[in-house]
Amino acid sequence: MYNKKKYGIVGVIIAIIVLIILFTLTNIQNSKLSYFENIANKIVMPLQNGLTYLKNKVNGNSIFFANVNNLKQENENLQKKNTELEEKLRELESIKAQNESLKQYLNLKEKYSDYAAIPADVINRDISNYSKNIVINIGAKDGIREGMTVIAAEGLVGHIISVTDSTSKVQTIIDSSSSTSSLISTSRDSIVCKGILNNEKNLKAMYIPMDATVSQGDTIETSGLGGIYQKGIYIGTVEKVENTTDLTNRYALVSVAVDFKKLETVLVITNN
Repeated sequence: MYNKKKYGIVGVIIAIIVLIILFTLTNIQNSKLSYFENIANKIVMPLQNGLTYLKNKVNGNSIFFANVNNLKQENENLQKKNTELEEKLRELESIKAQNESLKQYLNLKEKYSDYAAIPADVINRDISNYSKNIVINIGAKDGIREGMTVIAAEGLVGHIISVTDSTSKVQTIIDSSSSTSSLISTSRDSIVCKGILNNEKNLKAMYIPMDATVSQGDTIETSGLGGIYQKGIYIGTVEKVENTTDLTNRYALVSVAVDFKKLETVLVITNN
């Protein structure tokens, strides 16, 4: 209560002092008034300048936020254009893939022009430990039958083992149950190349004649014997020769020409 009284008295005193100053100012000469105006200007001008700066700052912020909105709209437009360009790029990639596939077909046709053949795409593959088969997208309605030879640009793939109306299953030469009658390029000796369990890159060349000369780098091709494959289709090259104490048991590892994990396009020879 005492504090409130105290503050009230002080307020009255300040009011009286202000009134006295105002009264004095109204009665002094103009020359003296200019002195007080100068003092007032020194006090007021910094405040006015500060207010002007704040006003300009606010206006600057408005421009900044307007620019932010413009940048946001430009960013949305760029994102839309980027999406459109990505779609066009995917279309071009699809066209490129189709052209590449057609190019592979043409190369195969030219390379194996002596054969009547139908091109096909690999649509499924079962390259596992125990089975190494692939499925292609042509079947009985395309004239495909069991036993037909399947080749790629690099060489022999395998042969048809089952057919539906629109698909065919191919047993590849790297399947462990596959046996391919073959010839050694240098000596022209007959051998048999068998698939190896858990191996997708090599065949085991067996039944090498005792007097046959087989060396690393020799090419291996089909012999035409056995009634499955035509003669002269490239299989691969000898990677390593394993000699044994008994020459009848020696064998060689043949590196196959076809990369079965990346195989996409094949030809099915129809004039077996």
